[in-house]
Amino acid sequence: MRTRLLPLLIILMAAVLLALGFPLAVSVAGAQQQRVVVDRIDDTARFAALAQFVTDTPGGPTGTTVIDERQEVLKRELLSYYEVYGIRAGVFYRNGSPMASAPTSWDEPEPGEVRDAFDEALLSRRSHDPRQVWPWQHNRLVVASPVIRDGDVVAVVVTDSPTGQMRSRILHGWLIIAAGESAAMLLAVGAALRLTGWVLRPVRVLDATTHDIATGRLKSRVAAAGGPPELRRLARSFNEMADNVEGVLEQQRAFVADASHQLRNPLAALLLRIELLAFELPEGNAEIASVQAEGKRLAQVVDDLLDLALAEHAEADLRLTDIGELTAERVAAWSPTAEAKGVRLVGDCPPTTAWADPVTLSSALDAVIDNAVKFTPKDERVEVAVAANGDTATVVVTDNGPGLTDEELARVGDRFWRSGRHQNIKGSGLGLSITRALLAAAGGSISYGHHEPRGLTVTVTVPRSQAAS
Repeated sequence: MRTRLLPLLIILMAAVLLALGFPLAVSVAGAQQQRVVVDRIDDTARFAALAQFVTDTPGGPTGTTVIDERQEVLKRELLSYYEVYGIRAGVFYRNGSPMASAPTSWDEPEPGEVRDAFDEALLSRRSHDPRQVWPWQHNRLVVASPVIRDGDVVAVVVTDSPTGQMRSRILHGWLIIAAGESAAMLLAVGAALRLTGWVLRPVRVLDATTHDIATGRLKSRVAAAGGPPELRRLARSFNEMADNVEGVLEQQRAFVADASHQLRNPLAALLLRIELLAFELPEGNAEIASVQAEGKRLAQVVDDLLDLALAEHAEADLRLTDIGELTAERVAAWSPTAEAKGVRLVGDCPPTTAWADPVTLSSALDAVIDNAVKFTPKDERVEVAVAANGDTATVVVTDNGPGLTDEELARVGDRFWRSGRHQNIKGSGLGLSITRALLAAAGGSISYGHHEPRGLTVTVTVPRSQAAS
């Protein structure tokens, strides 16, 4: 959930920062240009004040112009301005001819921005809003002011400024904004990490506790602390539900255990009376033999029910155990049974330590090996292999029996379930259920799979570290 929630928060925060950053960047660029424009307007106003008193007129009948002292002062000012600042400046009569300009080669307003500003000033308007220049553009900044004498526009002052320094200042301002937004984004990501961690920590605890309960650790509960109030209420409700479920299961286990225990005595008495009755009947009576077999089968089912109830209720006594040695002992114990049936039982049991309850693990291995030997035909073999796989140790039991179909694999281990092909083989259908309960109590598990070319593979897994259990 965090991998989905965190990117969403980051995208929203990035969108907010960009929504704030773009207008701020535009504002910085506009402010830098406005400052330059104001300076140019002041400069053109000063030059216009000097040009206002120049008395010459452009172009006499002979093509000459009478120059007075004020015009010489204006030319010197324009030239000094150009040499110091590198800004072209010129004063042009209405017809476009120069009154004074720097550099002196600038003899008329060129078409384009210069001409547009010149024409606008002829209408007695100063340049107040030139087009915005951006850092990636190499445009020049043109500002024009009219020279007014006796209420008429007699000339126009035009400045044509390079924009390199202004664009550098705009870019510098943008870098500061970008650095600020990057820092804000890092802080926002850190806050999002803390926020999602705070919100989702109870969810992770709830998920882990649910898994624990699903795998048989019914005592697990959620600590209803931290996180939003809604999740704290959910944790308390979950704990109440878990208490109720545990209570119901405890009642069920108690009922099965009590019923099994109460049935054992009358069932034992019934079997005894059947034995006594058999002495009164002719030897080899088929009916009495059938009744005795069914009675013994019923007694086995009652014993298995009691074992299952006790296994589900038992607390595991975990200790560091040599799984290889324990498995080798069980293989040796079952070898005579396998030989009597004509089945070869072999084991590969290297020393492997893991955390397990030796008693419950021995019982689980007995059930698995018994099941493998029981269903393996004569002259076939059953293999038992112990291996370490990272944080777990496994005991893999494979046989060459008839195996199970995919549908049967999905049901193997269910209570009282037996394959329809094996109903004639002795058993109650509770052995693997007891095994699963014993392993779950100790933090282990059991799984089933196909064994090629035929047969069944049963894998018993136990943790190698105490924390994993």
